[in-house]
Amino acid sequence: MSTIIYPSPIFGPIKSRRLGVSLGINLLPGDGKVCTFDCIYCECGFNAERRPKQKLPTRGEVAEALEQKLQQMQAEGMAPDVLTFAGNGEPTAHPDFAGIIDDTIALRDRYFPQAKVSVLTNATRIDKAEVFEALKRVDNNIVKLDTVDTDYISRVDRPVGRYDLPRLLECMRAFEGHCVVQTMFMKGEDAEGISVDNTTSEYVVPWLDAVERIAPREVMIYTIDRETPAHSLLKATPEELDAIVAQLRARGLKASASY
Repeated sequence: MSTIIYPSPIFGPIKSRRLGVSLGINLLPGDGKVCTFDCIYCECGFNAERRPKQKLPTRGEVAEALEQKLQQMQAEGMAPDVLTFAGNGEPTAHPDFAGIIDDTIALRDRYFPQAKVSVLTNATRIDKAEVFEALKRVDNNIVKLDTVDTDYISRVDRPVGRYDLPRLLECMRAFEGHCVVQTMFMKGEDAEGISVDNTTSEYVVPWLDAVERIAPREVMIYTIDRETPAHSLLKATPEELDAIVAQLRARGLKASASY
């Protein structure tokens, strides 16, 4: 399996399909995966096969490593477009997530004030007050919503623990536009041979209705780009993604697709 495990707490910069020159911030251990989802398409692999032995980086370690990297980039004349919380799992699962966001904003303002701070979150913890408020403070609060079909979520996103979809949808609405919805569209089958194609109207129309109610600043849709731990998955076609973008725009939503 050639899925990816990222260094911790800082990796990159890398060229992101959606965000530009991105300096990664990984709040999870650098030798494994910690996530509240166990997606069958995750580039980091399955949770059970990527259990870490290292501890989470501390808030102080994250700030120190980030400052050192920003100083280096400044000295080399390399400016990031964005500082992105991503990596080996769900960043909001870190117990000091809110404080780390404050530290990161302060360091961004000191070294590269034009850069954006982004968080890629699966939204499982946005009903926690401290997480919700921290996400309101970042430039790009990018929340995952692959579907509103709970059976599909159980089979494909595979939440670890309780997942209250209606409550999380209300929390997304409560951002009052200060969020970007990010959705993976794909085809193929899961390990049981059941279709995971969420590009059909059966899945797209209810999802469109939910996204319209959330009223995000933007919607980013994408498809598989790297090897996945479940090997029977297929990319959605550019034509399928473009058709979904057209439906989003017809409802007055800003939308883009990454192929």
